[in-house]
Formats: sequence, structure tokens, C-alpha cells
Amino acid sequence: MTAPHPLVLFMPSGKRGRFPVGTPVLEAARQLGVYVESVCGGRATCGRCQVSVQEGQFAKHGITSSNAHLSPVGPKEERYERVRGLPEGRRLSCSALIMGDLVVDVPQDAVINAQVVRKEADARIIERDPAVHMCYVEVEEPDMERPLGDLDRLKAALAKDWRYGDLEVDFHLIPKVQAILRKGEWKVTAAVHRDHDEDRPRLIALYPGLKNEAYGIACDIGSTTIAMHLSSLLSGRVVASTGASNPQIRFGEDLMSRVSYVMMNPDGREAMTSAVRGALSDLIDRVCEQGDVRREDILDTVFVGNPIMHHLFLGIDPTELGGAPFALAVSGAVSVKSSEIGLSLNEGTRTYVLPCIAGHVGADAAAATLSEGPHRQDEMMLLVDIGTNAEIVLGNAGRVVAASSPTGPAFEGAEISAGQRAASGAIERVRIDPVTLEPRFRVIGIEPWSDEPGFAEAAAETGVTGICGSGIIEVIAEMYLAGIISEDGVVDGALAARSSRILATGRTFAYLLHDGEPRITVTQNDVRAIQLAKAALYAGVKLLMDKQGIDHVDRIGLAGAFGTFIDPKYAMVLGLIPDCDLENVKSVGNAAGTGARMCLLNRGYRREIEETVRKIEKIETALEPKFQEHFVHAMALPNKVDAYPHLARVVTLPERKTLAEGAEAGGRRRRRGRE
Repeated sequence: MTAPHPLVLFMPSGKRGRFPVGTPVLEAARQLGVYVESVCGGRATCGRCQVSVQEGQFAKHGITSSNAHLSPVGPKEERYERVRGLPEGRRLSCSALIMGDLVVDVPQDAVINAQVVRKEADARIIERDPAVHMCYVEVEEPDMERPLGDLDRLKAALAKDWRYGDLEVDFHLIPKVQAILRKGEWKVTAAVHRDHDEDRPRLIALYPGLKNEAYGIACDIGSTTIAMHLSSLLSGRVVASTGASNPQIRFGEDLMSRVSYVMMNPDGREAMTSAVRGALSDLIDRVCEQGDVRREDILDTVFVGNPIMHHLFLGIDPTELGGAPFALAVSGAVSVKSSEIGLSLNEGTRTYVLPCIAGHVGADAAAATLSEGPHRQDEMMLLVDIGTNAEIVLGNAGRVVAASSPTGPAFEGAEISAGQRAASGAIERVRIDPVTLEPRFRVIGIEPWSDEPGFAEAAAETGVTGICGSGIIEVIAEMYLAGIISEDGVVDGALAARSSRILATGRTFAYLLHDGEPRITVTQNDVRAIQLAKAALYAGVKLLMDKQGIDHVDRIGLAGAFGTFIDPKYAMVLGLIPDCDLENVKSVGNAAGTGARMCLLNRGYRREIEETVRKIEKIETALEPKFQEHFVHAMALPNKVDAYPHLARVVTLPERKTLAEGAEAGGRRRRRGRE
């Protein structure tokens, strides 16, 4: 008889738990914090959640495991197996239900969570005016003739020496003041928090003697990765930086799948809030260890994130952001005690969260705007943070407009047959010889290119596992430049007679990038996925250009981890961004993290971005009648109607041709004139 709560052990993590019969394996993994990738939200269409069951008796764990302890293969898995195929012994964990004790193996070729988190702090010097000041004072000792309380004499000293009159005091300090004053022999350092000039100053921490160190944290909570920087509030220097994958990935790859998870699971919001706060706590431990800093010495924190990350971090249900009118629970800046949102630091530590611009343009976009300052310059600057939902800001000192565009997760590897995150083994750079059509590529974790000495030996150790975002951009752009795909994105099957790299795949064709294990191809569907994503982004950009009444931009900033590692030239060849002098197209790195540090070290920047966000005009792309027209034109490479004169000066663009998708495998194709 089957136990009502079978025991499930996940390997190689070793995490285990008991679950009711009928629980999906994917849900069990999520509850235990085991990373199993799922892009499609459990609809059995992405195939990323593959697992296998180990057969046999595991005496050490007291488990007899068998494939028979999973539910039979159902219609969804049968459909996936028929359309895309599953390796022998694999099941889709979103569809397979637990019926008995199991030892579940999460195949390492499916674990893409060990991604390379590349969000370093920049070297910018930020003028200091933090919200927390360290104030050394010498307090008058008690006097029989002046029966003033110790706390009141401390307040008098701070008013006299530092002009902090009308001082408020955190209650947790009141029982401690006398002991601290006596331990310091009436010499103490007070940490005073004052965000707005009109606010009453508040005593949040007190130390005996001279305390000449205090620290703050600036953190960018991305949907994929979290980047954290520990800075000295006294000198402004970055003491330590670290990053990690966002553990919410196990609830869904993209933002909408996480909203769906909240909608379908009563405890979904709490689970995701707990996951991200737990990750933040781990990162705090890490930066403290790196910088040799105590948690108690962190007195101020600043956080940014897209609207859904913002809401989940604050413990707010993001369901309203899942559909029109995409209502934010709170759009303005949030200031709270850190302890109120579950951060275990000094009892008096404060947290400031930047304002959100709109329902899908978040505090991270606001921070990036603050960092790059389009509102401070005369030139027209385009700022793009490319992710599953691209955030776009366009403007200058005269006017700033903003929008979001639903690019989907294709740029991060999802929806791409060999796509993966930026991890060791991922192809990140590609070049294709336009004559031979032979590729050469570079892999994360391997220094030589694929055609250079030493590559084969290094690849034997790390493997070549897939293509990450920058590699996807480059390979499709290179395929276009080499004539492998037309301006409409159709793989030219006629080239199969010229190169064995062009493979027939039914009625379409694919390009063989790596003939190894695994075999990595770029399929017609892959090209289409990228076209759809880039067209959505470009259409959003064009709408903002329409609003500004311009036909070109002066500068382009590519923000975020993805923007840091894509080559601007290839982004332009693809038509991801509008034409611009390539000298003026720059990666601005983790601009959101820089904006967060600016707000940490100078409270004036908090006022600046609050005022700027109030003035930014928000454009809802879904309501704009020209979005579809721009989208259709942007499906072409680089664009059907928009010229790229700056790009044409540095890149030889191929002769424009269009092909009929779905030609016979023999390579017959139909040419038609350009409209």
C-alpha cells in the first residue's frame, strides 16, 4: 500500500522531503529549494524541467525508488515527446506526479542555474551626503543639581555640537543609553538618520567611544540575478561586491510565469518573498565576509528592481501587474526600517527603495536613468535594459519618455533550442566566414577561440553546452551578414549544396554551429524567436521616438548584465536598436546598481530621481495604434523601412533578398521583389 506522503530525495543536492501522493515533482523541487528550470510555467512546452528517476533500493536513505512510483506518461508529455523528443529515461517534472518513494536525479545538462553573475560596481566617484551621519559627542556627566536624564543630555550634546535639534530616538535604544554612555566614559558616537531635510533627525544607533566606520548596501534585485555592493558611508568606497542567481527562478523563468504562480498557489507570494529575502541574507553574509564587516555596522540599505521584483521583495502581491491596467500597489519611493521587511541587520538600519516609473518600468529603470542622466543632457539618449521585459527610457533635459516592451525570455536562452544562461560552456561569441560558411566561436570559461590551439583540450573539460544571450545575438547577426538568412529571417536552403552546415529539418533549414556532444544548431524557429523579441523591443523604441518627434538618437546606453556583454555592432545588425554612430553606443553595465549606490551615498540623488520620475511620461505600448506597424517592419533584418547609414559605414550589409519559408528540403526557393 502506498504511503500517503512518499519520501522524495533529489540528487545531487541531497535535499529530501515528504509530499502527498499526486504532487508534481516540479512542485516538490520548488518546496525544497531544488533548482529545476521551468520556462513555460508548468505547461509541458519548454522541456527544461526534465528529471530522471534512479531505480533500486537506497538503504542509506531508506528509499526504494522506481519509475513505477511516478504517474504514467500523460497527454502533455506524449505531445512533447512526439514534437521535440525526450532523452531515454527522462520525464517532465511539471507533469510527472509522485505516487511513491523516489530518488530523483536532476540532470546536470539541465542545470543552467550555475550562471556567471557579472554585475560589478563601476569605479565612479560619488559625492557623499548619506542619510546616516556618524556624530561623535562628549556628554556632560550627571549632576545632582541638574537632574536631567542621560538621554536628554545626549540629545542636548548632539544639538549643541551637530545642530540636531528636535531629535527623535528609536525606541530600541532607550533601554541601552545609560550603559553605552558609561561604557564610553561619556564619549559616544551617535548614528543619526535624516533622509529629507524637512524630516526630524532620528538617532538609530549609539556606540561607546569613537566609531569611525559605518556601511551601507546597494542592491539590484533582477528577475534573473541579484547584484549587491557594500560601501563605506564615510569614504564612499566599495568594500565588497557579490551576486547570485535569483532563487525565484525555480517558480518561473520570466516575470509573468511568477505572477501566474502567485495566482495559482495560495502561498505563492509568501514563498517567493521568502526566497528572495533569504538570498539577500546570504549575499549580506558574503559581502560582510569579503569586506571584514559586521552586519551590525550596516546602517543604511537601498534596493531597486523591476515592478514585480519590487513588489515581491516588499511582500506585496504582484497579481495586479499581471494584466491591464498593470496597477502598482505603490509607485513612489518607500522608506522603512530594514527589520520590517525581514532583513536582520542593526536594529536601527533603514531601507530606501527607489520609485517605480510605471507598471512595467520599475525602480531599476529609475536607478539606471539616475545613473546615466538623460534628463541632465542636451543630446537625445536612448537607455535600454534588455531582459524578459525590456525597459526603455528616451529623452534629454527637455523631455523624458519611458515604456516597456514584452521581449520574452528568448534573449536569455529560453525558447532557443540550444539556449542557456551565461554559464561555463556557453557559446558567447560567434564569427562565420561568408565564403565557406564555417563558424568559429568563443565559450565562457575557455580563453582560446574554437579554431585556436588549446580549445579542444579545454572544451573536453568544461564542455560546449549551449548558446547564451550574447552568442544568440551574434550568431543570427553573422548568419545574416554571411547570407545564410534573408532579411526576412528565412534560412536559405539553397546553400545546403555549398555547405554541410546547412541542414534540412523537414520543410525548413537549420545552421550547424557545433558538431559535437551536444550538437548545437540554430533552427528556423530559433531565428523566429529572436525576430519576435527584437521586433517587440524596436517597436517600443520607435513609439518613444514618435512621441519625441525624432528620426534618430544621439546616444544609446545598453544596461544590465545582458547589455554589458552584447556587441553594439551586432545588436544594430540585428535591428535590436536604431541606427546610431557606433562610437556613441555604449554598454553602461549595471547602471541600476550604480543608481542604487548613488542614492545610498547621497540623499540628494533620492530627491533627484523622485522628481525625475514624476516628470517622466509613461507610454503604454499596448494602447498605441502604431505599435503593430512598427513591429511588422522590425521583423526584418535590420529593418524593413528604417535605414542604417551609420552601420553601413562599418559593416558590409548583404544584398537584400527575401525567401519563402517552408521551401522543400531540396533547396527550392522563391524570390520576390521588395515592397
